[in-house]
Amino acid sequence: MQSPESVQRLRRFILDLAVRGKLVPQDPEDEPAAALLKRIAKEKARLVKAGEIRRTVALEDVTEDEEIFVIPEGWCWTRLGNIVTYMQRGKSPKYATGTGLSVISQKCVRWNGLDLSVAKEIEATSLKNYEAYRFLRDEDLLWNSTGTGTIGRVVRVVRPPAKLVCDSHVTLVRCPHVVQEYIRTWLRSDHVYGVIEDRAAGSTKQVELTTGLAQNWLVPLPPLPEQHRIVAKVDELMGLCDRLEAEQTERETTRTRLTAASLTRLTAPDPDEATFQEHVAFALDNFASLTARPEQVKALRRTILNLAVRGKLVPQDPEDEPAAELLKRIAKEKTRLVKAGKIRKQKAIPPLTEDELPSALPTNWQWTQIAEIGLVSPRNEAADDLPASFIPMPMIPADYGAACSHEVRQWGDIKKGYTHFAEGDVGLAKITPCFQNGKSVVFRNLTGGLGSGTTELHIVRPLFVEPDFIILFLKCPDFIETGIPKMTGTAGQKRVPAGYFAHSPFPLPPLAEQRRIVAKVDELMGLCDRLEGSLEAGNDGGGLLAETLLCEAISNMEVAPDGALDKNGLKNAVQTHELEAI
Repeated sequence: MQSPESVQRLRRFILDLAVRGKLVPQDPEDEPAAALLKRIAKEKARLVKAGEIRRTVALEDVTEDEEIFVIPEGWCWTRLGNIVTYMQRGKSPKYATGTGLSVISQKCVRWNGLDLSVAKEIEATSLKNYEAYRFLRDEDLLWNSTGTGTIGRVVRVVRPPAKLVCDSHVTLVRCPHVVQEYIRTWLRSDHVYGVIEDRAAGSTKQVELTTGLAQNWLVPLPPLPEQHRIVAKVDELMGLCDRLEAEQTERETTRTRLTAASLTRLTAPDPDEATFQEHVAFALDNFASLTARPEQVKALRRTILNLAVRGKLVPQDPEDEPAAELLKRIAKEKTRLVKAGKIRKQKAIPPLTEDELPSALPTNWQWTQIAEIGLVSPRNEAADDLPASFIPMPMIPADYGAACSHEVRQWGDIKKGYTHFAEGDVGLAKITPCFQNGKSVVFRNLTGGLGSGTTELHIVRPLFVEPDFIILFLKCPDFIETGIPKMTGTAGQKRVPAGYFAHSPFPLPPLAEQRRIVAKVDELMGLCDRLEGSLEAGNDGGGLLAETLLCEAISNMEVAPDGALDKNGLKNAVQTHELEAI
């Protein structure tokens, strides 16, 4: 019962067993369903003669070819119209308030019953369009007749208020001579609701459950006493499902909190070594059991990004050129570009203060700013007839590793009024909700090597810095969450200030380490994709894959000897599992 859909599958299984006669034992002493049908037909004839119901057209007998499955002895296949005394679509009344007269629409029909809070009031004159037998009675069934997403839902009316009617989107089904809840059980099963739902989902047109179609729908009819036994057993089992669902919801809520807390502790700023080792050991020991749903993998993805920009994802190499030297090379390159007339002289960048630095960095790393490692808001110069890329906001992805698409236009048509960028530049969406959703991208495969697009972008052109490492930083939850309260503007049109983008503290590793980090993140995000796929498929190997993934993510951290895991053993186990799955 790990999957959120598992209880729903169990409910459908219970309904299927019920309508197949496999949920309760048959009693040979019960009056056969065929005799029950004869009594219903006789009673309907009496009601027609008394003028209490309308005469209906005789329905064809059910043929063997039509029968959906084999039913027990004493049961019989019939048509819904044979067991109802009245079935009719409602009418569309005139609406008014303050009359106290209500109409049920498809919005009122929920899986758990009628929601009278959304029922509409109607004019008293509308009741002239309703014969007395149209008013809802206790135990009537209401069947949604139109609308994708709601068609096919059926509820039982319990103690309705006086003069309550239904509109033309709902079919009233009255069958007082059988157990109405058994008929509802059949109509809720996949043999009816599933078929109707599939038809609705597979069509772009409005789908309707006509009265003629409803009248001819097949019903596996048990003896009357068995109908009562089936309903009692279904009620009992559905109550157990309710408890399972509540327990599952509580368990998943706890699991989500524990997963988030476990991963958050891994990225807490500057824990002492002993505490950090405890957090790592706890995560390794428990993460497989804490990750059971695809949504929980999102927390792991965020942790990977946090670990990446904190220098916790790959080992440092003392032979790498320090980031401080890389910054000197960048500054020298900027000076050269200014002298060559390719860029304007840059304004002095205020240095970061000690209070602005979030945490300590690994050896050879350096706190800097995006404005210091590249050119912010660069401009392009090109011939007007040069084909170039045009990229509006919808083409910019939010997912890590996703590439953006583009349109090809003449540079002269898009050079004014848009944001400029070139091959290898990094763009950050600055407007809500795109910023909160993590929309940022490295521009690649641009037509003509340059482009322009939405004005809602901040752009940096990196110098000697891996653009994909900058993306890790821009998609990092810490950067996004810190930036949200700094956004300015009106509701729905808030934007990230240019200063936050250009001058936030940026953790710069040596260039060689940047490349190792990006490669490791790509590898781990691929494992996350596999883990999500495994969990969505209900694969029991998901927990082992999650544990291995986390082990991969933190394998370069210092872990206490007594908490060490055999990383190679875990990898071999996962590979073995994958081969078995294939």
